Amino acid sequence: MEKTIELLIIIMLLAIMAEIYLLVKPRRHAGSGTQLPILVDTSVLMDGRVVDLAKTGFLLGQIIVPRSVLIELQLLADGADHAKRERARFGMDAMKELKDVLGSSFTLLDDATRIPEGVDNRLLQLAKEMNGAILTLDYNLNKVAQVEGIQILNINELAKSLRMSYLPGDELVLELTQKGQDSHQAVGYLHDGTMVVVEQAKKFLGQKKRIEIIRSLQTDAGKMMFAKVVEQMTPPEPTRQTAVVTKRRSAGRKVQTGPEVPAKKTTQKKPVVKAQRLAQQTRRRSATTKTSAQREAELIRLANSQDD
Repeated sequence: MEKTIELLIIIMLLAIMAEIYLLVKPRRHAGSGTQLPILVDTSVLMDGRVVDLAKTGFLLGQIIVPRSVLIELQLLADGADHAKRERARFGMDAMKELKDVLGSSFTLLDDATRIPEGVDNRLLQLAKEMNGAILTLDYNLNKVAQVEGIQILNINELAKSLRMSYLPGDELVLELTQKGQDSHQAVGYLHDGTMVVVEQAKKFLGQKKRIEIIRSLQTDAGKMMFAKVVEQMTPPEPTRQTAVVTKRRSAGRKVQTGPEVPAKKTTQKKPVVKAQRLAQQTRRRSATTKTSAQREAELIRLANSQDD
């Protein structure tokens, strides 16, 4: 009986030691070596761009996804919110693809099944223990990690730093230093080394000209921009003929702005014209009245002659 109890105690101790070894081994493996341990947040997996970043080979560290992050994705995937449910399922697919792309550089850390302090606090605690960094898109977690002195890798800041410094339609002053591929082109360079090809600018070599960006290209060799020269429009000098025309116009304006003599004449002529028209109308009426009286007199004479 005593032997069986001792065996049971030994088995229980071995089981506890094995469990402790399994919990501590991934942490030591992740934190050891020259590679930087990078803890992945839930927001990064739900975003999905980390997979493309891993395919390019820029994740030069041991990528660690704590099981607490996976549990949070599972809870969101089973939740009632449709948008969060779809994003969480996309995050789980992204984590599987990330594991396939990274291979041995990917680690799923068995940290705990229950997280009373929350996923963000667990990530901060693990980053301190491993002396690693946190890959996140969470703004609040970013600020807290900066206060705690933990290194943060933000994909949004990376995308912002790789964005074009000038967009189509922007204007800038550029020094044209060499000839372009075509006979009419000239080439200049921005402060970050971006090559700018300026159309119809060969005659301006060695000069600084104001240009306008037409389009921009992102190639495997780097960034390239195409632009055109912005001509500064100068007002044309007045010729002799235009000067004579302006003098005539100014003289005409002076005459028009003089005393209103024609207006007074027109006001004086209007009553005279009206009086003449009235006199003509009265004359016509008197003439018509005379002719009618004469006709009546002739008719009376005819009637009297017939009576006789």
